[in-house]
Amino acid sequence: MKEVFIGAANIITSLGFTTAENMERMKAGETGIRHWNDKSLSPVPFWASRIDDSLLQKIFSIYADPRDFTRFEQMVICSVMGALKNSSVPSGDKRTLFILSTTKGNIDLLKNDMVRPGEGNRIYLWKSAEALQNFFSFINRPLIISNACISGLMAIIAGSRYIRTGAFDHVIVTGADIVSEFVLSGFNSFLSLCDGPCRPFDKNRQGLSLGEGAGTIILSSSKPGKEESRQIRAGFGFTSNDANHISGPSRTGEGLYRAIRKTLEHNPVQVDYISAHGTATPYNDEMESIALTRAGLQSIPVNSFKGYWGHTLGAAGVIESIAGVYSLQENILFNTLGCNDPGTENPISVIGNTHKAEVKSCLKIASGFGGCNAALILHK
Repeated sequence: MKEVFIGAANIITSLGFTTAENMERMKAGETGIRHWNDKSLSPVPFWASRIDDSLLQKIFSIYADPRDFTRFEQMVICSVMGALKNSSVPSGDKRTLFILSTTKGNIDLLKNDMVRPGEGNRIYLWKSAEALQNFFSFINRPLIISNACISGLMAIIAGSRYIRTGAFDHVIVTGADIVSEFVLSGFNSFLSLCDGPCRPFDKNRQGLSLGEGAGTIILSSSKPGKEESRQIRAGFGFTSNDANHISGPSRTGEGLYRAIRKTLEHNPVQVDYISAHGTATPYNDEMESIALTRAGLQSIPVNSFKGYWGHTLGAAGVIESIAGVYSLQENILFNTLGCNDPGTENPISVIGNTHKAEVKSCLKIASGFGGCNAALILHK
């Protein structure tokens, strides 16, 4: 089987429109989570990480007329373009596949006052992907992966398998989601939103912070031309489903544990660092600590990126994997922003301060509604 190499990547969040900008602001300990009083999204004030609309339209105007694409699609296009400009991968080649991961896509089009002529049917994910395909002149029909909050990580796993088996030479994976009235009202109904920036793995955590963003990572069967020390490979990854509850994770961590165990069985590397899902909800963080302990990984440095840009839903797995790749390339471990006093029933090694460290491999994990779980190894 072929190896899978990580090529160019790009992150767009409230902290910046490039990966470099995001990483520098994270090193400075900044969070993009802010207090909002936007009646168009929520009748009550809320905390969330949101992308600046004026900046988005300004940057997107370089590529096309903002009136021709929805806000969600503009984020995707800006992210993909940001990655492609640093890559030699041919987007219009029959050996290149585009994968879009998202939980809700153009969910804001449910509001009639948001719809412009011709946009209405783009509420369907396949129709939105079709518009993106036409913009980039992709030859192959895009693959859409929408499986709750493991969507992004699952998309990278799927793309890696296509390359490993020789079905494609290059796969462009983009994850994106927006903060919308629909999503806010849904999480509010669960009483799961934090009154302030979220605090993953902290004993006083109160809930998650929603975020929006787009991340693009290019997978390839050929080395990206970087020096050997910066060449990162995607190892084998696996998914599972514990079918425990529509929204509650397994109390035993069974599903995530199985995904981790199978991933470790197929990757002969020592895990140096774990990028957790870390939503800062009581049940998720406890479940992850149990699964990691069962897998014998409780002493491995672990962090959550949710304190920087919130939970970006279908984009999270892609954006956080890009941050993991950066950690491997730069030999740096980011702290778990918001976690001042770690407190899970099963103690794990939560990273308390951003620091330099020799890291050769990263285990990226994710979990989501419906009992879905995913795990993937990224390594030098």
